[in-house]
Amino acid sequence: MINTLARVDQLASAGRSPWHRASAIAKLLLAAAIVTLAIAAPSVSLLAALYLVAATLALGARLPVRLILAAAGYPIVFSTLFVISTWDGTWRTPARLLLRPLTASLVAVWLVGTTPYPDLFAPLSRALPRSVGDGLFLTYRALFELIARAERWWRALRQRSQRQYAAMLLRGHSGRVCGCRHWAEWTRADARVALAGALVAALAVLLWGRA
Repeated sequence: MINTLARVDQLASAGRSPWHRASAIAKLLLAAAIVTLAIAAPSVSLLAALYLVAATLALGARLPVRLILAAAGYPIVFSTLFVISTWDGTWRTPARLLLRPLTASLVAVWLVGTTPYPDLFAPLSRALPRSVGDGLFLTYRALFELIARAERWWRALRQRSQRQYAAMLLRGHSGRVCGCRHWAEWTRADARVALAGALVAALAVLLWGRA
């Protein structure tokens, strides 16, 4: 996850497409207009047109195809259950429900993939109260740090498990929870266990059904 976010951050700063050279305020206004229209659009034809515009923007920004496909795939995964539960037997309703998040996700990828984060938050900090703008900026940066810490923790846990497993192999571990066989080796002491079992069985037979 952190690699994907870092890749997007790098693309936004190092990209050379015409969209990268456009101002952040213009791209923010365009993205807001497309998302607003996608939410309010009553017709499937308008939604389809907006989706084509969003896809053209993302492809024109020379973003990786895998990133674009991921942006197109996530809304489908999360919207499928809702689409199924609200289906009215027509194709227009699921088309509307899917095209809206698909368009918004593609526009979001285009925006963050072509605009460095300081430029992205600069207009917001001027349109919003300073504390809100600074809070959004710090939250965005904190997201990277939290994900990076989680990945470092997971990597350290895996390495620790691998070292422990290697140490167990050196000590004769066979790959199973217990590679020993003495658990099935009968001894004279097992006669006592058998005797106790026979006693339990006899008590069950004699006392079964009695008050």
